[in-house]
Amino acid sequence: MPLWLSVPIAIVVGILVIRIGVGVLLNISQPLPPPPPPGELRKVKITYRCSICYAEARMTIAPAEDPEPPKHCGDEMDLVTPVDDA
Repeated sequence: MPLWLSVPIAIVVGILVIRIGVGVLLNISQPLPPPPPPGELRKVKITYRCSICYAEARMTIAPAEDPEPPKHCGDEMDLVTPVDDA
């Protein structure tokens, strides 16, 4: 490739790399959204277990009194901690 052609290509590629980098940094530097209003989420302590692989998950906050169980291995997880104890 002749020198007179490789220099403009290098300049265009450099400008593209800089613009993409600045765009990524601007997206990362956005502030976090404000926390939800008080009372919207409820503190809970509910433990679920997958009946297929026995992985456990603990839910610490939920938007409802009786939250939907999470899914793992393509199926809903079983409740280990009774909701009354939470």
